This record gives sequence, C-alpha cells and structure tokens, in this order.
Amino acid sequence: MDFGSKTVLVAMLFSLTVLLNFPFGYFRRRVKKYSFKWFLYIHMPIPFIFLARMLSHLDYRYIPLFVLGALIGQLWGGRMEL
Repeated sequence: MDFGSKTVLVAMLFSLTVLLNFPFGYFRRRVKKYSFKWFLYIHMPIPFIFLARMLSHLDYRYIPLFVLGALIGQLWGGRMEL
C-alpha cells in the first residue's frame, strides 16, 4: 500500500470514528454522569472502530489518532442541541 492510499484510508477511518461517536456523545449528555448508560455510550462504538481498523490492516501506531477522533465525536455530540 503506498503512502497516498494509506493516508486516505486513515482519514476515512478517522472520519468514521468521529461520525460513529457523535450520536453516542449526544445520548451520553442526557444521562447521569458515571452511570451504566453513560459508560455504555462511551464504550459501545469501540468494537466497531476496532473491527474497521483490523479489516483495513492498519498498524497500532494509528490508535492514538482514532482515540482523538472518538474524543472529538463524543465532545461534539455532547454539545449538540436539537
């Protein structure tokens, strides 16, 4: 895999991570902090992101970038008001 295609793949998975965490951040803000649902809303997207990373054959060195994407998605979703 060349540098350009790997960069696009990492950018797509980063975007997927942000978008996947966005609704969970929105749901999380409506429950009591440190409750079971709060914990669940933070951790439910993780297996899907892990599966996407494994299927794309990306190295472990990109995990901090996906953690950042999850954090951004959770925070943006938590600030969204409908």
